[in-house]
Amino acid sequence: MKNARHEQILLLVEKYEIETQEELAERLNEAGFTVTQATVSRDIRQLQLRKIPSANGGFHYAVGALGKEDLSLMYKRVLEDAYVSADCAGNIVVVHTVSGMAMAAAAAIDSLDWREVLGCIAGDDTIMIAVRSEEAGPEVVGRIRSIARPAKS
Repeated sequence: MKNARHEQILLLVEKYEIETQEELAERLNEAGFTVTQATVSRDIRQLQLRKIPSANGGFHYAVGALGKEDLSLMYKRVLEDAYVSADCAGNIVVVHTVSGMAMAAAAAIDSLDWREVLGCIAGDDTIMIAVRSEEAGPEVVGRIRSIARPAKS
């Protein structure tokens, strides 16, 4: 029974963008499996399902580990949510964030592996980024702004 349920879960997460354990439990019940939220939670852990970004801005369950593209989307979302402003002085870029978000935004910037960025130091709402040269500062500011404030189409 467990193997059949696991198979059904894999089919469901491939077919639908399932966002919650409750939604997954409902779909399993509709497919003829009587499950509780605790059973679904355990199955998710055993199947190593992960939440990845959805097109609507939320997250849904998917099979396997997050790929590099999925992580990149998550990091960009962190920057969008945290960003307030950015500017540079010499080879230092200063980014202001929403209070409490600087460390997450700095981790996102570090994860982008930009050659120009030597490293970040984050406080509560401010990030200082050391860049390789004065010329690289405006370029890094521009990249951060384009990620944090994407063009609306």
